[in-house]
Amino acid sequence: MTGFGRAGGEFGDKKFITEVKSVNSKNFDCNTRIPSSYKEKELDIRKFLASELVRGKIDFLLYYEDSGADKSASIDKDLAKTYYTELNSLVDELEIDDDNMLSVLMKMPDVMTTSRKELDDDEWAAALETIRKAVEQMDKFRRDEGATLERDFRERIATIADLLVKVTPFETQRIEKLKAKININLKELSGVDVDQNRFEQELLFYLEKLDITEEKVRLETHCKYFIEVLDSDVSSGKKLGFISQEIGREINTIGSKANDADMQRIVVQMKDELEKIKEQLLNVL
Repeated sequence: MTGFGRAGGEFGDKKFITEVKSVNSKNFDCNTRIPSSYKEKELDIRKFLASELVRGKIDFLLYYEDSGADKSASIDKDLAKTYYTELNSLVDELEIDDDNMLSVLMKMPDVMTTSRKELDDDEWAAALETIRKAVEQMDKFRRDEGATLERDFRERIATIADLLVKVTPFETQRIEKLKAKININLKELSGVDVDQNRFEQELLFYLEKLDITEEKVRLETHCKYFIEVLDSDVSSGKKLGFISQEIGREINTIGSKANDADMQRIVVQMKDELEKIKEQLLNVL
């Protein structure tokens, strides 16, 4: 979601500059800075940015430089005369020697006013075009970053899938080691008769609790689904986030059932890859 775009344009004597900056956010949050004469278009600007950028904390800036030709100034002569009469009377009464009466009058409230021409459709179209260009530039920035993130996601998901395959040999060895260890412990118990049939039943029940076949199948399925969603053309950041949560759930379950140092090391590696995926998913729309 991070990105930056800047564009300029002209209309008559005006030169427009538009800047758009975005950082990560779960929702669309837009802060706008625009000239007072464009306040009537603020809602339109926000709607346009929301439709194009979808999510992110957006800082939007629109400003322009002009020759001042669109402004006109007027002096309220009657009001100025009234101020002059009162001020002149005060000057005489206080015996003040003041040669700056005119400059004082010009600063009095409402003596001089400036007015600005209303925003016309052609000017707004020119300003909107610079906004479009800035958003397009930021969208390109986002797409370039997205392509890099996509490659990273694919590599890390592939790594998790490869690590899952490496679990299988240790899984088989773990069962054999566990059986041998239990048998050794039983033999060390002197004077205890063991019902072999019951022992086998209890051992099978215990080993079933440690079986990770279902978790492996689900984890493999989630990894494939992650890639399928990644291949789609629609915005999928939130969906990928949900899938990564499911991937993490299966990895954690495998770790809790591992009961083997070699398997635990592989689980830690898978968790490390998944955490890096989750961090980068914050950048995805």
